[in-house]
Amino acid sequence: MSDSDRPSRRRFLISSAGAFSGAISGAIALPVASQAFAASEIKMKTYTYKTVGELKVQADVYRPDDRQVRDIVVWIHGGALINGSRQGVSGRVRKWALGAGHALVSIDYRLSPETQLPGVVSDLEDAFKWIRAEGPKLFNGNADKIAVAGGSAGGYLTLTSGFRVKPRPTALLSLWGYGDLVGEWYSKPSPHPRHHRKKLTKEEAFAQVSGKPISMAKQRTGDGGAFYQYCRQQGIWPTAVSGWDPLKQPEKFFPYMAVKHVTKEYPPTALVHGSDDTDVPFEQSEMMAEQFRQHGVSHEFIAVPKAEHGLAGGDAKLIDEAYAKAFKFMDEKMA
Repeated sequence: MSDSDRPSRRRFLISSAGAFSGAISGAIALPVASQAFAASEIKMKTYTYKTVGELKVQADVYRPDDRQVRDIVVWIHGGALINGSRQGVSGRVRKWALGAGHALVSIDYRLSPETQLPGVVSDLEDAFKWIRAEGPKLFNGNADKIAVAGGSAGGYLTLTSGFRVKPRPTALLSLWGYGDLVGEWYSKPSPHPRHHRKKLTKEEAFAQVSGKPISMAKQRTGDGGAFYQYCRQQGIWPTAVSGWDPLKQPEKFFPYMAVKHVTKEYPPTALVHGSDDTDVPFEQSEMMAEQFRQHGVSHEFIAVPKAEHGLAGGDAKLIDEAYAKAFKFMDEKMA
């Protein structure tokens, strides 16, 4: 779809949410200058929410070092379901969540292709079961008020939580995510240079991911990024992460596709996407927004013109405004 064919995009006016500098890990505590808890420190603690065989699947909880019951924001990392970890938290999302006085829970999930799609989504569901059951006891989380945010594949899983997680989350923030798994963008070879930076044979590619199940990319001895490149070059990503052929067995994917499961009960959702994204097409968010319109779901669809995946190359002012508008939407739904 060309720019001229796309529907008009809303513009937005709200000041920047800013960036959160510095990583928080282990027992490190950082002071946070915020009206929500100006005198408090943020502490992070790691929990195991699920064990599969010998593999511990974990979550990091960031919150002020106090006993106050706090609403929860769940962060889901990206990486094509192949790469990444809970340690890769968006700085902007972290600053918003903690600055608003919420507890932030960043979850791992088993990565593909060592674990196939149904197992990945079962981890998503189990993470929320754990948060609801144990969150009030372990970290004074309010299990009745849970927002979800994620980027790219994390945006996909965020949108998936809107129909697979029960009870449904309070609100969702999908950053350049997708609700479709069987479209040509993933099931045909990519023409984009970003997916042709590394060249491997089939044998070399699958050797990168031939080990035991993992829940963090650094646990893998091979190069998951190179494997993803191969998948996009060959148009086999859906098959690689699921074991199903999207052309011959599309119905196998449907239970894992948010675009097929929007109803009037779907959670309020903010969508942020760059118009020139060559990794996850802008049309993926357009498709979800159209479903929200058809079913009367409260939503904000925020386009960043001329921005690539992750909003790279977009105008800094427009990027700040996009995040600010998305966070305002989330604040209203979490109030």
